[in-house]
Amino acid sequence: MNLTVIGTGYVGLVSGTCFAEMGNKVHCIDIDQQKIDHLKNGVIPIYEPGLEAMVKRNVENNSLHFSTDIAAQLPTTDVAFIAVGTPMGEDGAADLQYVLQVAKSIGTHMTKPLIIVDKSTVPVGTADKVRNAIQEALDLRGENISFSVVSNPEFLKEGDAIADFMKPDRVVIGAEDPEACEVMRKLYMPFFRSSMDRLITMDVRSAEMTKYVANAMLATKISFMNEVANICELVGADVNKVRIGIGSDSRIGYSFIYPGSGYGGSCFPKDVKALRKTALENGYDARLIGAVEAVNESQKMVIAKKVVARFGADLSGKTFAVWGLAFKPETDDMREAPAIYIIKDLVKRGAKIQAFDPKAMEEAQHYYLKDTPNVRYTTNKYEALENAHAMILLTEWKTFRAPDFDAIKTALQDPIVFDGRNQYSDIEMQKRGFEYYQIGKK
Repeated sequence: MNLTVIGTGYVGLVSGTCFAEMGNKVHCIDIDQQKIDHLKNGVIPIYEPGLEAMVKRNVENNSLHFSTDIAAQLPTTDVAFIAVGTPMGEDGAADLQYVLQVAKSIGTHMTKPLIIVDKSTVPVGTADKVRNAIQEALDLRGENISFSVVSNPEFLKEGDAIADFMKPDRVVIGAEDPEACEVMRKLYMPFFRSSMDRLITMDVRSAEMTKYVANAMLATKISFMNEVANICELVGADVNKVRIGIGSDSRIGYSFIYPGSGYGGSCFPKDVKALRKTALENGYDARLIGAVEAVNESQKMVIAKKVVARFGADLSGKTFAVWGLAFKPETDDMREAPAIYIIKDLVKRGAKIQAFDPKAMEEAQHYYLKDTPNVRYTTNKYEALENAHAMILLTEWKTFRAPDFDAIKTALQDPIVFDGRNQYSDIEMQKRGFEYYQIGKK
């Protein structure tokens, strides 16, 4: 099929590239000329394992193209995907201005019947707004062209997005038009090979709701376990053992019940807020969802509080080594990362930070910690430790899982480790002579 993907952010670039990999002809559109020029030259704006090689391969195969000209592509397009950002507004609701701008542009330039797909994460009712924006643009032109609006939410995990797209555990299609639904089924058929039972069709509003509920459910598991971890500390229990005890129940499972410094990223914080906002707009106070958000905000500061409890509120003259800046491993994404809040709090108290992250340091320097003083970025994890008063682990990158503990001990002024991801064994750390603090255990 001929596909146009509008928006070359995380969702748009991954989706367009994976569709091209399956033999479709894909044009990715963005208004940022510099970004498009970079993509044409193989410069990828995000870090996602496997994406760069796949982009280059499909550009060379002439199946993936990049452009700023939506008008030139729509006449030959079968399906157009809207994959632009929906940032959180000041009131917590999803900001749909970019989605609706694209919808207006589609209505202005389409010349034949078209299927328009909302791939962006959007609140319930967005498809209606998109449909209205397209129709208004067509009416202004005096054109009577048929079109369908479909909801096809993405369920990609940053750091494993290629595998998630190429071998999806489910694809959700929300459509009122049977013909549009059939086109979408044919588009996704190559991703399922022998079985199509994981392609789930439903009405548009239910599809829009599914994305938010999925992320809210996962965020709930994280906040629940972090709340349990805080109780464990108070009563003298070990949350690591509790996690194993409850995870063995097949109804609960082990996914998303690891205690830590809270969730971050581009999806969970934004989508939890947006779902709660949607509920409020419809006269319902989603108290559980509000609690999930509140617990997470508090959890981001748990490690900072442990540092203060150990060293005092005034951290002047103290230096801390921070391992990990990204909100999770295998990404350079720092949006809402706990590291931002922890580092800013420690610096405000007078501390100096020596930080290392395999992929996110450029993001930190130029955006998220740009105006934060006394933060130095190092070339490797051991350099960050030199003469620091303690190490703070905030992202569970593989390179941090089995480090040289003797080198850590030698580099630090004192062998003190604050583990925001419970990555190490407290028994082993004590045997090695470390003063070791983790989450959910006294």
